Amino acid sequence: MRDFAAGAVKRLALETLGWTVLTLGVLALFLPGPGLLLTFAGLAILSTQYAWAKNLTEPVKLKALRGAAEGVETRLRVALSALVALTMSAIGVVWVLAPPAPDWWPLDERWWLFGGTPVGWTVLGSSLIAHVLLVYSVRRFHHRPAALAELGRMEAEHRRKVEARKADHHQHHRHDDHEHDHAAGDA
Repeated sequence: MRDFAAGAVKRLALETLGWTVLTLGVLALFLPGPGLLLTFAGLAILSTQYAWAKNLTEPVKLKALRGAAEGVETRLRVALSALVALTMSAIGVVWVLAPPAPDWWPLDERWWLFGGTPVGWTVLGSSLIAHVLLVYSVRRFHHRPAALAELGRMEAEHRRKVEARKADHHQHHRHDDHEHDHAAGDA
């Protein structure tokens, strides 16, 4: 009974963490933050409990890696990515310090730096992750043809698996339709 309870607690904890990280990842696709990374992490956690999450993990991982590789293809892209990460850091610092609304601010003061300090810390956390991912991406992909070729092989292998699954699925349905037609003819 004790093992059952421990297993149930573990499953509940994994599901709660997985769904939370996945939700944050999907939100971060539209808001500042590492959306694909968090989405991948949430799916990876949920894949320990659900087959559908396991099926989605690989394509999201490949998309995130492709985005990382393309984000550092040229020095200009590296510089722009660094500028965005630094800008996020600066915005986060301003948000945390919460200066009063300036005279030129046209809206009510409550809309100045809405959300307060927690939003600032979230932006700072996102900028830290952006800096780390930029360093990772540069070290893994910038001027590294072998790493890009390996990513291409991983993508090709994934496409091959997807096509094989589609062919198996199509073959299975044709077989079911044939059996159904046979049974209808016997009746």
